[in-house]
Amino acid sequence: MIKLDAFLDEKIWDSVDWGTGFRVRQPNNGDKATRDTKFKIVYDQNFIYVGYECYDNEPDKIEKRLSRRDNFPGDWVEINFDSYRDNATGFSFTISASGVKGDEFITGNGSNWDESWNPIWYAATRITENGWNAEIKIPLSQLRYSQAREQEWGFNIQRRDFRVDEFSSFQFIPQNASGYISNFAILRGLKNLKPKRQVETQPYIVTGKSSGKNSKFKLTGGLDGKIGLTSNITLDYTLNPDFGQVDADPSVLNIDGFEVFFQERRPFFIENNNLFSFDGTNAEAGGPYNNDNLFYSRRIGSNPRGSHHIPGHAHNIKRPEFTNILGAAKVSGKTKEGWSLGILEGMTAQEFATYNIGEKEHKGTVEPLTNYFVGRLSKDLQGGASQVGGTFTQVTRFLEDTGLEDQYHKTTSSGGLNVFHSWQDRKWQFVGKLIASNVAGTALKIKETQEDFRHYFQRPDADHLNVVDDKTNLAGHGGDLALANYGGKDNISYQFGLTWRSPGLELNDIGFLNSADIINHYLWAGYRFPKPFGIFRSARVNYNHYLGYSFGGVNNLQAVNTNIHGGFTNFWEAGTGMTVTFKEISNKALFGGPSLRNSSGFNNWGYIGTDSRKKLRTNLFWSKFTPFTWDKGSSNRYSYELSFSLQASDAFSISAGPEYSYNFNALQNVSFNTFNNQDRYITGSVIQRTVSLSVRLSYNFTPNLTLEYWGQPFISKGEYSDFKYINHPLARNFDDRFAAYSTSQITFSNNDLYHVDENLDDQIDYQFENPDFNFMQFRSNAVLRWEYIPGSELFLVWSQGATNNGDPSKKLLHSFREDLFSKKITNNFLIKLTYRLIN
Repeated sequence: MIKLDAFLDEKIWDSVDWGTGFRVRQPNNGDKATRDTKFKIVYDQNFIYVGYECYDNEPDKIEKRLSRRDNFPGDWVEINFDSYRDNATGFSFTISASGVKGDEFITGNGSNWDESWNPIWYAATRITENGWNAEIKIPLSQLRYSQAREQEWGFNIQRRDFRVDEFSSFQFIPQNASGYISNFAILRGLKNLKPKRQVETQPYIVTGKSSGKNSKFKLTGGLDGKIGLTSNITLDYTLNPDFGQVDADPSVLNIDGFEVFFQERRPFFIENNNLFSFDGTNAEAGGPYNNDNLFYSRRIGSNPRGSHHIPGHAHNIKRPEFTNILGAAKVSGKTKEGWSLGILEGMTAQEFATYNIGEKEHKGTVEPLTNYFVGRLSKDLQGGASQVGGTFTQVTRFLEDTGLEDQYHKTTSSGGLNVFHSWQDRKWQFVGKLIASNVAGTALKIKETQEDFRHYFQRPDADHLNVVDDKTNLAGHGGDLALANYGGKDNISYQFGLTWRSPGLELNDIGFLNSADIINHYLWAGYRFPKPFGIFRSARVNYNHYLGYSFGGVNNLQAVNTNIHGGFTNFWEAGTGMTVTFKEISNKALFGGPSLRNSSGFNNWGYIGTDSRKKLRTNLFWSKFTPFTWDKGSSNRYSYELSFSLQASDAFSISAGPEYSYNFNALQNVSFNTFNNQDRYITGSVIQRTVSLSVRLSYNFTPNLTLEYWGQPFISKGEYSDFKYINHPLARNFDDRFAAYSTSQITFSNNDLYHVDENLDDQIDYQFENPDFNFMQFRSNAVLRWEYIPGSELFLVWSQGATNNGDPSKKLLHSFREDLFSKKITNNFLIKLTYRLIN
């Protein structure tokens, strides 16, 4: 029996030798570690134990910062197990000198680290006269391994020496290595281990109240759990889940029409998400298509999108902010033969808007009962050096008698096939992906899909497209082909590829698609300096180029980028880059109109950050777009982001980040009209100014008792002027693309409308609404979290929210001060208690 006290004085520890000989991964690639680290590993039939001795000749200077789980503060040490022995998947357990735990599920041979994985395990640490010790105890039920009588696991141990900002490991893996898990050391001598079938149940209860008239206390409950179907395959389920403790999304206002991609924050959907993910493109060069995915879990439980006709004289109108998830389950795991399986299914509720006419309450459906399904199957080949796999998704909506038949797709399905192959010790890698989709619904809904922002089949200059009014389904395809060399000669790596999305591809019922009708070529090349030199502790240089076409053969993008990044001997860091856009033609800018030539020019950016080891750290980021001479006056953009973080004590930290951005676009879309049977795509010069401030406070009473606050006021104001209509959208010179309205042709009325008399006959030919805006929002979340026993938690949550539209004529900071909180703030209070039962 081992008592977890970090003394390592039980006799069982004497039965094995110390492991040592750590070498540096960063910054001095391959050098001997500055300070020694030793470890031992022992096991019994229920647990595996790891003991560490982390030497430090100045133990009073060991950084013992506190934080909540998975924040990896100060000095730490971790072990990674490849218990599957598949050279691709691993389990990571990290313990800091202050006793803060971290754990991650690793996939993709080290390319994905999932912090949401929260197994049950135990740890103890203590400071010694020679440094610090740690002792951890991991239940074998939390790991996945085979039934072989004698096993070999891959493993590695890493240490962060905070004071010298050094990362070292037992099994040295060079910075330019083409894989991580596939380079692990081998742990031998594990005999007669019987795989444990995991069975966990976590019931919870939630009570809470919102401010406002007629608000009542609510009391609900639900159930989360895990069942080990086999030693390698697990069923996770959730019934009536509640995610009230999760931070709100940051505010954003995007006037270009593109959907903002938000990260998943809900624990059930984060855990093992990499098993279900199917990226449309994995370009090292980056690009707007890098977020495209067959599965975007934020679709499940999102805001209701349907509309129900509510009479103008109705009152007490209430619309749900999100869709309730009735339940969800997922089956995931990996067999010893190398098959990976992932199946997820979820059901969301029918949601209603309610309103009163007189004293009588009425309701109408705004979201139908919906079923979501995702399945993935893949097979590792050649010891993980190659892989083939496939993914299938389906959404089924029950639309009958809801009044929403023309507002939603009734069924959608998508699928993808992927091939990965590597050779020469994984230095060369080929990735091929094919995706396809089909959406079905009423003819009216499919017509709407053809004409929505991602497709715009109605574009007058798109000869390869046309809107079909009576179609009841829409199909499309896409893919990505990429060849890369990682860890090659002279530390140079590169990747080049081709990615495409056909005009009819539609993924957004359960996935994410930025835009259809694209064919893009990309190239990335990078050089990483393997060791410090001169004033640099580390440095890397990258080059990218991009070439884009539509499916109609129009060349719409020509751009190159270069960027450099460095870490300095004073532990500061800095980087800068420049993108030169020689040509960019947007088929979205006029929102269904003809393609429009965007500004060509230089986009410069840079950042600088002070020493991350210090109590006070500052970071500054800036960017600036400057058009070429022939596009002078077409646009101007710049932004600044400044962040401060203060570690006031080991337990208390505060960070704040003000941001300011300025966006001028002389051809921002405003409206569409016709005049004398000619189309008028009306644009204006917009100046959009945005200010926000994100603040986070964190106090850690113990590693298991934390208090966190996050808040963000946000304001974005846009003012339009110099209205014009587009007449030569592809002209090279900016001034040739439009005809400006004179002051005699356009007037502003008291009812917030612009009237246009284009032919000056004293008659209004057409009109459009004043597009000025002033959007303000405040969001905050305060959470007290107590893990009162391992895996069981109590949350006390206070969240606030306010959204307002202010006067666009006011100055930005004046409006920020006077109008942001002019409407009453909504307060929500919640108490959530969970209890985790383990077999």
